[in-house]
Amino acid sequence: MDADHDLVAAIRHGDRRALETLYRRHAAWLTPRLSRRCADPCLVDEVVQDTFLAVWRGADRYRGGGDVAAWIWGIAIRRLFARFQGRSAATLRLTGAEQIAPSAEDLVLVGVEYGDAGGALGRIPPELRAVVQATVLDGLTTREAARRLGIPAGTVKSRMLRARAALREELASHRPRVGTGGESLNTCRARPGP
Repeated sequence: MDADHDLVAAIRHGDRRALETLYRRHAAWLTPRLSRRCADPCLVDEVVQDTFLAVWRGADRYRGGGDVAAWIWGIAIRRLFARFQGRSAATLRLTGAEQIAPSAEDLVLVGVEYGDAGGALGRIPPELRAVVQATVLDGLTTREAARRLGIPAGTVKSRMLRARAALREELASHRPRVGTGGESLNTCRARPGP
């Protein structure tokens, strides 16, 4: 069995040293990865701490079917999105009057989680969604995604092609109606001039 799986099993039984070991092993990659999605280092630190608190409290929910790192990342990114939700997109406070704007990637990821793209992503088949999440949202290379998902790199590529097509179809089918005749955006044609 994988050492990380053993650590989660120990955490499930209240082993604090196992949590410390898991933290030391994973916080080192988790912090910079979250930092690429959030420009506020204080917020990133809070999310990392919240993530490992959730691991401690929810170790019994880990089913053991996937990579522990992927499970931890899923917790972390959901915690980060939850922090973004309800915050003004205009500013994130640091100290005093100093302000930073969220990165474009932060705003896109929030839109993916809570906007039209998030709904479309939720409607595509799970095997396609997993590839999109690994490559687009988590920023993994094809090889890294293949390793994480336990599938060949060629399968990652073919599923990504299928996922793009499925997402286009989902987004097109859920566009708002425009015009007086009720035609959708994807069927509107420019009208000839006078």
